[in-house]
Amino acid sequence: MSVNISIILILLSVIFLSILFLWRMGKVLSAPAPSAVGAAPDYLPIEKVLLTGKRGNQLSAWFIPGKPDKGGILLLHGVRSNRRVMLDRAEFLYNAGYSILIFDFQAHGESTGKHITFGYLESEDVDIAFEYLQQCIKQRPIGLLGVSLGGASIVLSNAVDKAKAVVLEATFSSLREAIANRISIRLGHLGKYFTPLLLWQVKPRLGFNPKILSPINKIDQIKAPLLIIGGTKDIHTPIQETQNLYEKAIEPKEFWAIDGAEHENFHEYLTKEYEQRILDFFQSHLKVTE
Repeated sequence: MSVNISIILILLSVIFLSILFLWRMGKVLSAPAPSAVGAAPDYLPIEKVLLTGKRGNQLSAWFIPGKPDKGGILLLHGVRSNRRVMLDRAEFLYNAGYSILIFDFQAHGESTGKHITFGYLESEDVDIAFEYLQQCIKQRPIGLLGVSLGGASIVLSNAVDKAKAVVLEATFSSLREAIANRISIRLGHLGKYFTPLLLWQVKPRLGFNPKILSPINKIDQIKAPLLIIGGTKDIHTPIQETQNLYEKAIEPKEFWAIDGAEHENFHEYLTKEYEQRILDFFQSHLKVTE
């Protein structure tokens, strides 16, 4: 009998410690990711901008005015990153004549915010930034390009309904899949058993139902031309997950599987082909009409 009690106590201790560990992991994953972005580079005519979010948070941004006969493009970084990682993309798009806006999502970089919310509040940031860019370039068309978190935030935003072209890179299909993939990388097959415990935290910790963070359930509402990009070696967002997003999306749409790419900066991985693909896509769909 005492042996059975000991086993039960050990099991209860393991369960308790597992829950405690996962609660701590949830706190770490949603914790703000502040970072110093540094001075704006002098090779671009950057204007510093401070935007006010819908909940009073401050979004640090850089606006780069382009040619008057070209549209604008909003570039959106990935999780735990900041606007500086989008500078290389901003540069080649600016050189093609486009006006560019890049900013730090709430709770990232130099923007304020209490939590990373995996697209929930970040989608509101997309709306605010889109409105600002729209004011800057008046009636000219705007394209959206988002990486990972940035892509999910686009799909969940209201701005996507006004955009004339959309590019999604390494975008997760749902928060459930995103968490499961990342836990499995660390814990193997055991990861699938811990995913529900992390998802359960979202409501009490961040204040919303994690089910709403499912780009795959909203992607068929995007009417703008869509380019979906994934890496064939990506284990954070497997290529099949990217393919599922593409299949659910409506026409006009394009799919580009980058051979050998992991969950990384696709522009750095395949610079020339990436730039040509992105330029061809935006030039086809962001035409300024008189």
